[in-house]
Amino acid sequence: MILDSLLPSASTYAADINQLFDVITLLVGIPFLVASFLFFSFIFRFKAKGGQKAMYITGTEHQYMKWIHRAHVPILVFDVIIVVMAVNVWYRVKQDLPEASSTVRVIAQQWAWSFVHPGPDNVLDTADDITTVNELHVAANTLYHYKLESLDVLHNFSVPVFRLKQDAIPGRIITGWFEPTMTGTFDIQCAEICGIGHGLMPAKIVIESSEQHAAWVEQNSPFAVAALAAN
Repeated sequence: MILDSLLPSASTYAADINQLFDVITLLVGIPFLVASFLFFSFIFRFKAKGGQKAMYITGTEHQYMKWIHRAHVPILVFDVIIVVMAVNVWYRVKQDLPEASSTVRVIAQQWAWSFVHPGPDNVLDTADDITTVNELHVAANTLYHYKLESLDVLHNFSVPVFRLKQDAIPGRIITGWFEPTMTGTFDIQCAEICGIGHGLMPAKIVIESSEQHAAWVEQNSPFAVAALAAN
């Protein structure tokens, strides 16, 4: 796949989005190349020649119009293929919300990200929640819901390796999902021009194994941090 050669895929639906991009690239790119070849070849073939009067064509003659009409048919078929595939991918990623094993809160603001992770009880908005800035920790092969919100202006929660982009809209909490499929540390970006510090709003997503993530949660829970400080 074209995208996979440039950027790894790290979510369960990334492959579907990669395939959609590949199909769009082929079904749009091939007609574009054919049309460009014909356009420039006709320019050179029928360029002005000394002593020869140019032919005036109105564009309504059947012998010329038939080639335009014949080209419309495959283009319309390509359009239908792209729309059907895009709607199916959109429904799976944006509309069909599978049951989650865990939930995180993603808060955007000028110009940083805050992430609220459930603590050892795996329940969000309880006393053992873990809050981090610009670093989201999740476990591989675990399906997450995210609660996305903005404290000020429009932002966009973008995780390129997930093929995930979702606007954060002030006054709304938007629920989405992802399921990481590999471990590693990857980029989180704001893909919305949110102000003068837009380009300085990067964050990281740390995808860990289940064991590593459980250990991180235990070590960073407020109770564990308080106990360590007391000693």
